Amino acid sequence: MMRRRVTLPMSCAALALAATACGGGPVEAGGGGKEFGGQTVTVAGVWSGTEQKNFQKVLDAFTEKTGAATRFLSTGDNVSTVVGSKIEGGNAPDVVMVPQVGVLQQFAAEGWLEPLSEKTRAAVSADYAPVWKEYGSVDGTLYGLYFKAAHKSTVWYSPEALARAGVEAPRTYDAMLKAGRAVSDSGLAAFSIAGQDGWTLTDWFENVYLSQAGPEKYDALAAHELKWTDASVVRALTTLGTLFKDEQLVAGGRKGALSTDFPGSVEKVFGPQPEAGMVYEGDFVAGVAKDQFGKAIGKDANFFPFPAVGDGKAPVVSGGDAAVVLKDGKNKKAAQALLEFLATPEAAAVWAEAGGFLSPNTKLDLASYGDDVTRATAESLVAAGDSVRFDMSDQAPAAFGGTKGSGEWKILQDFLRDPSDPKGTAAELEAAASKAYQD
Repeated sequence: MMRRRVTLPMSCAALALAATACGGGPVEAGGGGKEFGGQTVTVAGVWSGTEQKNFQKVLDAFTEKTGAATRFLSTGDNVSTVVGSKIEGGNAPDVVMVPQVGVLQQFAAEGWLEPLSEKTRAAVSADYAPVWKEYGSVDGTLYGLYFKAAHKSTVWYSPEALARAGVEAPRTYDAMLKAGRAVSDSGLAAFSIAGQDGWTLTDWFENVYLSQAGPEKYDALAAHELKWTDASVVRALTTLGTLFKDEQLVAGGRKGALSTDFPGSVEKVFGPQPEAGMVYEGDFVAGVAKDQFGKAIGKDANFFPFPAVGDGKAPVVSGGDAAVVLKDGKNKKAAQALLEFLATPEAAAVWAEAGGFLSPNTKLDLASYGDDVTRATAESLVAAGDSVRFDMSDQAPAAFGGTKGSGEWKILQDFLRDPSDPKGTAAELEAAASKAYQD
């Protein structure tokens, strides 16, 4: 597939390099004398830390082009709750970066969303695989632009740790567990698991389930056309439980995993005092390893594809953050202009150069990515086209698949705490799913 090379204007690149915004509070950038000078676009999203800092570089590039100031509001994991309260309070953001398909559908059902502009729709049709348009649409209307994608079938490891254990990157799930025990015998735990963040556990389950059960059952379970009490779910939970209950494989044991958040799980592998040799999560692990711990991607940190489970095929699970425009926002025209900018390869190139980012935009030049490993991951995701399966929990209603402390997140945390009853866990998942899908 041919890809057009993208070169940022010097002013954009300079501004991106100068951006230093980070942390969890609101961040503003301004400019004047251009089309939207004097207006401020408020953008809400889950990002904080390094991800927020890098997204701010994109917003700064938008400011440079249009004159519109930007203000970023970090929502934490409960996007729907925060945005709903902002709307009720008459202080709605203009744009929301929605991390779950189910939340996007919920927002559309509530009547909160503006359809995207003709220019954005044309860009999505021309430059994105149809699957991204499908996940951004509700009843045939495009509401969401997928700006940031994730390849969630990657297991990241310390090459030094695997070399010391005398093992290579495994190609099957059983071989991965065997390699993990060798890593443990050499002095480190096998896996660092971010059990404090329930969403990471859903990703573990989805990769195992997609490989074991296959894409048809995966799609049916995602749509709740298949019950969570199905034998295929119990089988996947049993497989996952084998890993969870093996204290040799999990850094800090199950109790330690439950007190480890996602950034902490990366630190346990790539930080100054490593505790584990491997950490499963998406491509965005690279951004944390590089930016927070100074690791050279491909040398100090690398990945292997999530391996095939049993007789199944290796899974390819994806996710993403979709930009939507709220009807109650105060600057809808400038907000639509921001999405038109986000739909361009120019905008994607800003974050691609910063790292910790994949774009589903097929026009983004792969040379924009800063290292060969990320470049290969991006190429794999784009090449997968419509064969990729979107994160299952992100397709569910937020009450089941996207809310901290409840639904699938909490039930899988409880399963990590005690993985002895896969059938009971499946029954709990079905009860929670039935209620959420009915509501």
